[in-house]
Amino acid sequence: MGTPGSIEVKHFKEVREEHNYTQAEFAVLLGINNSTADIERGKTKLSGKVVAELLRQFGINPLWLFGDSGQKYLKISKGDVSPKVVTVDNSDNENIVLVNQKAAAGYPHNIGDVEWYHQLPAFDFPLPEFRNATYRGFQIEGDSMLPDYRPGEWVMGKAVASIDEATNNRVYVIVMYDSVLVKKLQKLPDPTKVLLISLNEEYLPLEISIGEIQEIWQVNSKLTFNLDNPSNSGLFQELQRSMNELKKELQSFKRA
Repeated sequence: MGTPGSIEVKHFKEVREEHNYTQAEFAVLLGINNSTADIERGKTKLSGKVVAELLRQFGINPLWLFGDSGQKYLKISKGDVSPKVVTVDNSDNENIVLVNQKAAAGYPHNIGDVEWYHQLPAFDFPLPEFRNATYRGFQIEGDSMLPDYRPGEWVMGKAVASIDEATNNRVYVIVMYDSVLVKKLQKLPDPTKVLLISLNEEYLPLEISIGEIQEIWQVNSKLTFNLDNPSNSGLFQELQRSMNELKKELQSFKRA
């Protein structure tokens, strides 16, 4: 939590005053309850959601906000969905951060909080497929992507810099402002919107605005731990028995 004299509080107040907003007006703009008074008094932490809104609406550099850079503004292109934070190991190599189901609930709101990422497990995958790009792991929750992606499995996503780079009918991790979704993406004739499609046909497609998206990660691999699942092997054996019985019936029919 910041203090009234901390650098992020000073910079936050500076942005508000520079754009001539009252505390109440600035709160409405950033989606904060009541006013920004508690933030400016150091009583409320500057959340990742607020940091992301400052970046999206005013181009405020998160590193400048926390005193780690002298560059105040970043040039934000339309449809920018690149990672807001990247972590590195002691050799300055990028880590693959893992976001489990529990962490995913807080991910959208802490997306620009560098310290928050330090609590997440991170590792390096020494395979050529995971070089020269930024990757992040996300754990599947729910059954909307069955049968290809099961609850509890992990998908590895490659960072996408711009919505223009997204490809139709590929599966992506979509980080919105209130949730993290794994969906098949389809672009629409309206360039400001996309359609998110579940593989499970029980779920209806979801049409969203590009402005609702913070990050996109293209799924290119997954980790599963259900290879020895008894129910799966039982189902396979049942199918095998059915096929054998069908073959016997066909042979009997031919002999007759």
